[in-house]
Amino acid sequence: MASRVSLKAKGKSSKGSKASEDRSASECLKEWTTWAMRKAKVVTHYGFIPLVIIIGMNSDPKPPLSQLLSPV
Repeated sequence: MASRVSLKAKGKSSKGSKASEDRSASECLKEWTTWAMRKAKVVTHYGFIPLVIIIGMNSDPKPPLSQLLSPV
């Protein structure tokens, strides 16, 4: 026979289980948001300059790479 998985809340009583579920859902949302913002920060940090170079190379006059990377 197949085993059954119980979804009972852990703790002393089920009286405050609704509040703990809401709190855990809000904590989960907060953790996910923090994780997503950290990943977005890294992607922006390492992806901005290459994006500018790619857009510059695909522009109409087609400048050489040395002209795109020079500060003048």
